[in-house]
Amino acid sequence: MTGVDVLLLALGAVAVGSGVLVVSTRHLVRAGLYLVVCLGAVAGMYLVLTAELVAWVQVLIYVGAVVVLLLFAVMLTRAPIGASDDLDRPGWPAALIGGGVGLGLAALLIDAFRWTTVELPEAGTAERIGEQVFASWVLPFEVLSILLLSALVGAIVLSRPDIGRTPGDRAARDRTPGDRTSGDEPAERAGSGGEGGAR
Repeated sequence: MTGVDVLLLALGAVAVGSGVLVVSTRHLVRAGLYLVVCLGAVAGMYLVLTAELVAWVQVLIYVGAVVVLLLFAVMLTRAPIGASDDLDRPGWPAALIGGGVGLGLAALLIDAFRWTTVELPEAGTAERIGEQVFASWVLPFEVLSILLLSALVGAIVLSRPDIGRTPGDRAARDRTPGDRTSGDEPAERAGSGGEGGAR
């Protein structure tokens, strides 16, 4: 086992551990920060595999854009910053499903490749990656951008409680308990007159 193998195993352990913390923590902001660590570890694995361009794309797009978008969505929707009881749910169904899927994929890969050696392709360049992204994968690329934009717009809509309310609802919300309306004054005068007649 070489030093590259040890480094890959260490980065993989960091990525898996931080991924588990993302889905197990009760703090939304901490979940976003753990996601940063997970994606950073994946970028480090790309660097070890001499895929520098993919590593920097991972850092710039996922760590620098997607995670920031998630944190902005958390802040715009006024989600609880501390521990949330809504996130304290039984985790054994998700752990069972995730563990089963992981073991199934591991068994499938081991059975498919076993100990055969795989020849590495030629080193990629920015030109080749650009051709693949904007030729074969342009539709998923645009769909992902629309999805992220719709998520940001939805967070803004959810953070505005006045959207979708009628003027009467807004007036009732803005009215304080001590405010008096014109309809309440005759009732108060009638009550005071009744009390004077009784006396």
